Amino acid sequence: MTVLIREERAAQVLAAIESSETIDLLRRLVRVPSVNPPGDVREAIAVCEEPLRQAGFATRTMAIEATKPNLIAELGDGDGPTLCFNAHADVVPVGERAAWQHDPFGGELHGGRIYGRGAGDDKASVTAQVMAGIALARSGVPLRGRLVVTVVADEEVGGPAGAALLVDGGHVQPDYVIIGEQTLNRVCVGEKGFAPAEITVRGRTAHGALPWEGANAIEAMARVMTALAERLWPALASRTHPFFHHSSASINLIEGGVKANVVPDVCSVYVDRRLVPGEEPTACVAEIEAVAREAVAEMPGIVVEVRAAGEQRPATMSEPDSPAVQAMLAANRYLGLSTELTGFSMATDGRFFAAAGYPTIIYGPGDPKLAHVPDEWVGTDEVQQAAQAYALAALMLMGA
Repeated sequence: MTVLIREERAAQVLAAIESSETIDLLRRLVRVPSVNPPGDVREAIAVCEEPLRQAGFATRTMAIEATKPNLIAELGDGDGPTLCFNAHADVVPVGERAAWQHDPFGGELHGGRIYGRGAGDDKASVTAQVMAGIALARSGVPLRGRLVVTVVADEEVGGPAGAALLVDGGHVQPDYVIIGEQTLNRVCVGEKGFAPAEITVRGRTAHGALPWEGANAIEAMARVMTALAERLWPALASRTHPFFHHSSASINLIEGGVKANVVPDVCSVYVDRRLVPGEEPTACVAEIEAVAREAVAEMPGIVVEVRAAGEQRPATMSEPDSPAVQAMLAANRYLGLSTELTGFSMATDGRFFAAAGYPTIIYGPGDPKLAHVPDEWVGTDEVQQAAQAYALAALMLMGA
């Protein structure tokens, strides 16, 4: 599919995106401490709603928790395709304050960078999508269909009161979805899936001075972890995909033991398992279980249990020739940005839209490696370019 940009209309839209206004909006959003938990985004939503409403969007909010409203701002009459921009206003906690050189909620601007918790994840995308929508409204360029800008709550704790509410309740029913996340302004065709698992080894307790009387669950778990690292992890590294980092897993939590002089009878670990397209969550958990059972098969008194731990979802992917992908690529080409397709390694709200059958891609300013770290930052040029790219993609998908 070839997507063309009408030069005169592109110029009209781009002229309506003012850099200083974009930067000011992002700094205002970063100054709002919308940390989740508890996830109160009311002030952040208000900061976004007012300029959209003034630009001519019809705005409303949906919520199942009073402190977690989700903004739905609509432009257009619906006589054509519906494009949804989606990004989240909640942010993760600051962590150790002493690790920060910049005020986490100062929105400080230094050397072309805006610093603060959520500067990149995800308020840069929120800002760029809001400004893109405003530019389309201000430009006067005729559009067919409807542009829906959604700024949601709750993404950082799984999204049940955020994007899941909007999708599952049918409050937005788009033809195309562009999720705003940190992709370095590269076009991501989808996101990795996940199949987290909990492994529990059970043994038999005994006095620490008489270990032969017990069955040590921690020592058994050590065998399980070694087997996973030596047998399964290398196999996952060989499962590759053209647009994604390879399949992966890591053991990120461990719990076991009750006292220094007691042989432990229970030990549990949490396995963070990430999937590439083609892998199925149930099979991935079963694969972990098979390795774990074999690792302790010859240890008397040891029993191993493996269960799915939390949400299980396959990877999502839009076809490279889909209209949304091609529109986003054409926007990047026009702006001199990357046209190499990629996939997103982290989970996003896009999974809810994709699971409901809505064609979904991921795109936004910022480096994902800076998410959730002290002195999080995003470049002002990146945010401005993202706003331009979002607007151009919308113009191509909805231009009359």
